[in-house]
Amino acid sequence: MACSSYKDSDINKIKLKELNGQSIDLSQYEGKTVFINLWATWCKPCIQEMPTIESAQEKLKNENVIFLVASNEEVTQIEKFIKKRNYSFHYVHLENLEALNVQALPTTLIYNQEGKLKFSETGFRMWDDPKNIDLITKIMNDHEK
Repeated sequence: MACSSYKDSDINKIKLKELNGQSIDLSQYEGKTVFINLWATWCKPCIQEMPTIESAQEKLKNENVIFLVASNEEVTQIEKFIKKRNYSFHYVHLENLEALNVQALPTTLIYNQEGKLKFSETGFRMWDDPKNIDLITKIMNDHEK
């Protein structure tokens, strides 16, 4: 049995809200791998990366992984972006970008089933590339240690 609870885990450093303003309790994802991509509407590498994230999300749709795309921009900006693009993402609003010490966008964070940060990277990545699907899968299977 783990001595620390999900509520004390790394994932709770992130404060997210639904676009309607409702706070997101990340403990609802306990037992799941959580992939969070931090992006902005003005960030060209972020936008270039999105089709690969959507493809990875599709490839892993039957797996125990949640994909969230988070921006700290005004909700109206995010909503305008959503209307122009046809992605099936769970878009969320990031409340505390500064507290996360993120140096640049895009930044991707992947948490294991216990809410521990297992991967953090700034920059563009082809998320649907087999080696990156494998990376996500390895994190999904990384628990009980």
